[in-house]
Amino acid sequence: MSVTRSLDELRHADAAAFGGKSSTLGELIAAGIPVPPGFAVSTAAFRAFVAEAGLDGMIAAELERMAPDDVDSVGAASHAISQAMRFAPVPDAVRDEIAGRYAELGDDVPVAVRSSALGEDSQDATYAGQQETYLWVRGADHVCDAVRDCWVSLYSPPAMTYRARLGVAGEPAMGVAVQLMVDAEVSGVMFTCNPVSGDPSMVAVNASWGLGLAVVGGEVTPDDYLVSKVTKEVVREHVHPKDVEYVPDAAGRGAVRVEVPEERRSVACLRPEAIEALVDVAARVERYFGAHQDVEWAIARGGGLPASLHVVQSRPVTALPKRSDPPAATSAMALVMGAFGAGGAKK
Repeated sequence: MSVTRSLDELRHADAAAFGGKSSTLGELIAAGIPVPPGFAVSTAAFRAFVAEAGLDGMIAAELERMAPDDVDSVGAASHAISQAMRFAPVPDAVRDEIAGRYAELGDDVPVAVRSSALGEDSQDATYAGQQETYLWVRGADHVCDAVRDCWVSLYSPPAMTYRARLGVAGEPAMGVAVQLMVDAEVSGVMFTCNPVSGDPSMVAVNASWGLGLAVVGGEVTPDDYLVSKVTKEVVREHVHPKDVEYVPDAAGRGAVRVEVPEERRSVACLRPEAIEALVDVAARVERYFGAHQDVEWAIARGGGLPASLHVVQSRPVTALPKRSDPPAATSAMALVMGAFGAGGAKK
């Protein structure tokens, strides 16, 4: 039985087998949205890993003992499960299939390995920031290790607490998306409405230099723009100092933190043509899904627009105020941090 599938073959109907993120990426590709190519690892691979390692009983026992409202209890269960999974081998058949799919993407190419949990990025739950993504991973063995680390993150304390709060019953399962890496000159998120007021005529864009890790870690405040969907006019622009960015490690694996050159620190990281391209893509994504979306994107270094713009994730906006609600109750930056958290945050 195959446990992988090309992303372009997936649709929402495959979410139960491959997770929400992977199935959504397949829908984006079907819609003609520029998405980095890749493949998905199914929840069957996760279950084979757990079964072959003999972890089923231990995981069930730890979850049974865990008190969801007790921080120490959740932490102890998470530690026990994670340690057991981290040192268990990926089954040979699963490893061979992942290695084969990886080879089809190119010779030792860098990829992003992204968690794709069941129910993730749905109308009811986002799992934003709950599970892991690993950036700039090279080599089949490292890809397989990163896939296993994504499985491990299914049992992080935040993920376990979040599932308990949602009332998710039974043992969870995890799919994984593996995509060619974008060497991002600029990256960010955008909401296809104003996330503070709920105004559907606006696109809210947040952007910073390099990969999104500096924003996730709270090391920079991204530039933010509010743009009219209709006229493409920027109705609000806040440019913030951006002192650090994350770029590919010169050694070839992972991302490293570097200082932004002085001449770029206080400069807007999006040119007018980039903003226009982002708004165009935002409108297309929203139109395809028929609902407001929270879109994670990257603009590749050294390329021309719109070809250098890539969408790496999209999810429904699940919490919006009514148009009559006062906007002060919602923090746009908090929404942005949540969005970045799901998209990419680990080395």
